[in-house]
Amino acid sequence: MPQHSAGRRFAADLGHAVSSLFRLAPAPAPRWAIGLRAAIAMAVPIAAMTLLGRADLGFQAATGAFVALYGTHLPVRERARVVPFVAGGLVLAAVLGALAGPSPVWTLIGLAIVALVAAVAMFGFAVGPPGPLFVVLVYGLSAHIVASGADAATYVAAVACGILFASVVSLAPLVLASRRRLAARPLREVLPGPAWPPGARMLVIRVALVTVVGIAVGLFVDPDRAYWIVGAAIAVVGVAADRRAAFSRGLHRMIGTILGAGVYLLLAPLPIPALWLALLLGVLQFTIELFVVRNYALALVFITPLVLLLTGAATGAVDTVAVATERVIDTLAGAALGAASGVLHARDD
Repeated sequence: MPQHSAGRRFAADLGHAVSSLFRLAPAPAPRWAIGLRAAIAMAVPIAAMTLLGRADLGFQAATGAFVALYGTHLPVRERARVVPFVAGGLVLAAVLGALAGPSPVWTLIGLAIVALVAAVAMFGFAVGPPGPLFVVLVYGLSAHIVASGADAATYVAAVACGILFASVVSLAPLVLASRRRLAARPLREVLPGPAWPPGARMLVIRVALVTVVGIAVGLFVDPDRAYWIVGAAIAVVGVAADRRAAFSRGLHRMIGTILGAGVYLLLAPLPIPALWLALLLGVLQFTIELFVVRNYALALVFITPLVLLLTGAATGAVDTVAVATERVIDTLAGAALGAASGVLHARDD
């Protein structure tokens, strides 16, 4: 009898995940301003450095745009108290990735440490979405780009400048007196903690588990790609301590990445000048922010080509079919791992 009950529960969770692929959930609040800030943080460094004759540094700096995705659920005065901590964490991740990049062994050791520390900090202080994902991604991209031949010091400087610019863009609404007059909670309320209630502890455990297993899978597939497997798994873990959410995000991650890889294969062979590529990446980032809270799979149709185009431009990778194939395989492995880790959560009856 318990086996039949477990089977029905799994079928119900799977059915919910499949049906969610075809739904647009209502956005909790208008997203256009968030999308615009994220697009500016992504596109402007690329365009500016292209005009200065160093498009490569612009693409590297654009990886700092991820800081603009944090604290978007907060009023800007409260966001101003969160962004410096997130920015500092991303700069540290970039430094550690650049230092570890030349050594495959230290890159993997650092990946495990960075993922666990980021999860403990993000969940312990209730930072909120997107959680530890981009700390891990910045670390992995930094190690990958430096291992591909970029100068470590120049790369870190470019990323730090990108993070600083994105932080300023994120807090730009403070120029409005009406926003500055709004009351703001103290830092200890905006970032409560450190505390790890049961849900937060389980999320940390899941991140640790998928990181260790993801690195093991990466050793079997390709150590240089382990960060992508781990990142895909952590993206599925998300910030919700919920079994059904894990299944849904895992399925969305798989389907969205496959479709997004197809979009990438259409775009990558085109001879897009750097300035137009800056605009394209900004449009993709804007679109992502409109849909990421409404349909994760649809957002990933835009996230996948954005990350692949950005990474390719920063490293000079040109084998588009091989890159897309690898990323689909890595994402499928990571998403399955992240979704499977959701069974650690007790199911609500």
